[in-house]
Amino acid sequence: MSSTAQERPATLSARLSAWHIDVQLLAGLLCCALLGLFVLYSASGQSSQIVIAQAVRVGIGLAGMIVLAQIPPHWYRVASPWVYLIGVLLLVAVLVLGDAAMGAKRWLDLGVVRFQPSEICKLVVPLTVAAFFHQRPLPPRIGDVVLAGVIMAVPVALVVQQPDLGTALLIIAGGGFALFFAGLRWRIILLLIVLAAAAAPLIWFNLHDYQQQRVLTFLNPARDPLGAGYHITQSKIAIGSGGLFGKGWLNGSQAHLNFLPESDTDFVFAVYAEETGLFGVLGLMAIYGFVVGRGLFIAIKSQDTFQRLTAASLSLTFFFYAFVNMGMVAGLLPVVGVPLPLISFGGTSMVMLLASFGILMSIHTHRKLLAT
Repeated sequence: MSSTAQERPATLSARLSAWHIDVQLLAGLLCCALLGLFVLYSASGQSSQIVIAQAVRVGIGLAGMIVLAQIPPHWYRVASPWVYLIGVLLLVAVLVLGDAAMGAKRWLDLGVVRFQPSEICKLVVPLTVAAFFHQRPLPPRIGDVVLAGVIMAVPVALVVQQPDLGTALLIIAGGGFALFFAGLRWRIILLLIVLAAAAAPLIWFNLHDYQQQRVLTFLNPARDPLGAGYHITQSKIAIGSGGLFGKGWLNGSQAHLNFLPESDTDFVFAVYAEETGLFGVLGLMAIYGFVVGRGLFIAIKSQDTFQRLTAASLSLTFFFYAFVNMGMVAGLLPVVGVPLPLISFGGTSMVMLLASFGILMSIHTHRKLLAT
């Protein structure tokens, strides 16, 4: 092998490092995104238009990731409270001026672009909680836990009003992971669990009718197989019919014969499981596991509290995305509007998810620069 050929990998790695790009994390994300394009082509009935639209959004997300990777981590700590305030104001604007679709008011239309401000909060809330704990004593005192809870509660309350329970859960998860990694004492965790259990009846009676139906359908899908239970029934049929090796790409009957609703968004995992089988599902889980593991490795190597809490919470929020989507599609969790990360067709969620990994890369690559 020539010396030029031997130098190419090192040269590529050096160029990516110069742009503050973590090669391993980028490889895992690209595997997910490329796999997602193949799955969407099948799930959408072989629609090139949807695949191209998704590819454009992936490109925008990757560009945003590269830009955010250039910014030193301390700037995120300084800016996060201000971006948090902007995010909350945008959520208020959604309730007043937002576009309504399918019974929900979640979008702001600025003419040039139409986006969901709640997606911004999924990213900025864990950063704000991490910044809050940066110079406070750890493990956190009860007063600081309450204040962190207020930081999470404000955007969550506004998102619930849209209504968008799935996004609200993701915001809680992101901030909750940052709070947990701050060293939350187990007695406080147990207290929070008891309080949540005590509040369950109040939460139940404040849910919308369709949200209550989703919970009841989760407990017994057979109670209304042609109505509220139709989605999950068809989804479980698709997953089970995939067997070990699947029916093959473009050969999934549930999606192609239109038995499976929302096959290119919330229920795209059912299409993937039917066509690739158990081994395909395990392969996807392995890729997700690699991405999450790399993120947690970055958290371990972080240089201060803010960076550690941010990297850990963003990594586990990505895991929470995948866990909730797979769980609801398989009938193990109630159905909520949580997409399969980097696979489901989406706009703002795709861009913001990739942007979050730009912050992870910034934390890792700037750490190495400081170390040298």
